[in-house]
This record gives sequence, structure tokens and C-alpha cells, in this order.
Amino acid sequence: MRMVFALLLALFATPLAAQTALPPAPWADRQIPNAAQERKAKALMETIRCLTCQSQSIADSNASMAGDMRSQIRERIMAGEQPEAIRAWLVSRYGDWVSYEPTAAPILWPLWAAPLFLLALGLLLMRGQIKRRKGR
Repeated sequence: MRMVFALLLALFATPLAAQTALPPAPWADRQIPNAAQERKAKALMETIRCLTCQSQSIADSNASMAGDMRSQIRERIMAGEQPEAIRAWLVSRYGDWVSYEPTAAPILWPLWAAPLFLLALGLLLMRGQIKRRKGR
């Protein structure tokens, strides 16, 4: 009985002793000393969606993942990378959904054309209704 209790205690005590969080990213909440680079980084961060919050940009989010992404963006900007290259890297890593800026990929053309098609269809139906009423 004591052996089972000791085994259960060891089983449940191990996760309690584990580290709960990694240290914060170094540039998550620190600004870049160069003001022009910080403006570039901030502008890019405002167009990248937080993957944890999903309704905030990483510039506004306090989630740890958003902090990691802010840090990566600042580090890449300081290394001389352009914001569009960083955006492309983030999109390739996390998918199109991470960017607030819409893409014009050919697979999405039906999605962009659907509202125009539906509007044209509605106008045609309305025109037919008006002609039928005038004909009565």
C-alpha cells in the first residue's frame, strides 16, 4: 500500500515541480533603439494576427506566442530583413490566416468574385420582377 502511495505521489508531484513557462522572448516588450526600424517593426506587427487570441494583432496581444512573434520580427528587422520578407516567412510558417492583409492567390478568386456574382444575380432578378409588374 505504501509503495502504491509513493508511486502515485511521485507521479503527481513531478508535474508540479516542472517549470511552467519559458523565459520571455528578449525583444517581446523592448523597443528597437533605432526609431526607423522600430516603426517598421510596429507597422508589421499591427498587420499580423495573434494565433492565440485570434481577434488581436500581435502588437496588441499579451499572449506569450504573440510576444515570441514580436521578438522574432524585431530581431529580423535589426538584422536588416525587409518587412515583406518577414511577412512572407510568417505566412509560409503559419499559413495565410496569420496576415490581416488579404492575398490574391488564384484559388481565392471565386471567393472574391462571389459577392459581385451574387449582386449581379440579384439585380437581374429584380429587373425581371420590375418588368413583370409593368407588364400586368
